[in-house]
Amino acid sequence: MTIHQLATLATLGALGAVLSAGHALADHVLGQTDHQSARKAAPSREDVDRGVNPRRGWGACLAHVAQYHLVLGALIAIAWAVLPLQMTWVGLAAGLVVSASTHALLDRRWPVRWLLEHTGSPGFATLEKDGVSGPYLADQALHKTALLVAAALMVLL
Repeated sequence: MTIHQLATLATLGALGAVLSAGHALADHVLGQTDHQSARKAAPSREDVDRGVNPRRGWGACLAHVAQYHLVLGALIAIAWAVLPLQMTWVGLAAGLVVSASTHALLDRRWPVRWLLEHTGSPGFATLEKDGVSGPYLADQALHKTALLVAAALMVLL
């Protein structure tokens, strides 16, 4: 293994840790208000059938995504300032675009429900029992997967 390959792997690991911690902090503490959380989802099919605008919720969703990425950006900047991370501005921009776009789409909630319903887990798509929420757990898994892709782009581009 070359020193460049080792530096790339170390950067991926460091960014993975920063993005994972940043996700938890931004999604649950600093990057989302109660107002945004309550209003960011797309209206249900029933609401749309009753005349609710299908675009309702995008403002709250995009405000959350912006606030979330300010937190992530601050943590990435701190890490990049103190660690010898091997990434470029192009890679950083590409990773943040992937993160922001996937985060906005997933937080509309219907894509997570659709995915679960079409991959053999329709029961998990509606599970809300004993403090366990299937849609929330799936949402978090999908966000973390998107962040892994974002980290890889940050390192490889």
